[in-house]
Amino acid sequence: MNQEVGVQSTSRAVLITGCSSGIGWATAEHLAARGHNVYATARRVEAIAPLEASGCKLLELDVTDEGSMRDAIAEVERIEGAVGILINNAGFSQSGPIEEVPIDLVRRQFETNVFGLVRMCQLVLPGMRRQGFGKIINLSSMGGKLTFPGGGFYHATKHAVEAISDALRFEVAGFGVEVVVIEPGIIRTGFADVAAGSLGNTASGGPYAEFAAAVARMTKETYERGPLARLGGGPDAVAHTIEQAISSPRSRGRYPVTPSARLLMWARKVLPDRAWDAFLRSRFPQPGR
Repeated sequence: MNQEVGVQSTSRAVLITGCSSGIGWATAEHLAARGHNVYATARRVEAIAPLEASGCKLLELDVTDEGSMRDAIAEVERIEGAVGILINNAGFSQSGPIEEVPIDLVRRQFETNVFGLVRMCQLVLPGMRRQGFGKIINLSSMGGKLTFPGGGFYHATKHAVEAISDALRFEVAGFGVEVVVIEPGIIRTGFADVAAGSLGNTASGGPYAEFAAAVARMTKETYERGPLARLGGGPDAVAHTIEQAISSPRSRGRYPVTPSARLLMWARKVLPDRAWDAFLRSRFPQPGR
């Protein structure tokens, strides 16, 4: 431990994964501007170099690589004594029909969105427990409470994040560690382009070709110009919510972000499965003969 830290001090250093764009970038920039001690990370540090001018410290971190995760956390602990606040933001969307998405891409989706998040939690918790304080902020989605056609594997990872966070919240509360789930709705980032682009793995002319094309089109319309887009927001909305969660003396377990998240999660909660499926059929073509 750095001598300046002192044995009795409590680290509130913030470590954020996946800062190369979107929510991660906005959160790092926003928290640093508000005086938080931020360690912004990405697989390639050069991709986040401008964040240094915003007051962030930069670290290389790949949440699919054990050595990379250990090294980044060890560096923060060397300087600060512990990671005080972990923001698990790294993730991406792999879309496509369940039958046709190559299994290696499914594994990659879970490695990034779930297993990396879990391992980061495991690695920071000993330091948090030692100092009797910590906050773990896990980026889920409204997609952790509902599922859109063509997004089964992405939604599965977010459902997993919700379950893991619920279990972890109970397990670590007695050590002074809080676990918070952030549930963004429609957020205008590059998400829609990535999700729609990943549908290119669907076989051309296959049984799901028309369905995949419609899902790609609807995804872009939903995020860019559809009715729900007006109920969405930018990545700054998520950054503000994260700051609210980490600044609160007693954080809530969940923070929905944007009216679109509240509306759709409420609809999924109250609608029976058949009614929800009927709603989806009104917006997406259903594969079949």
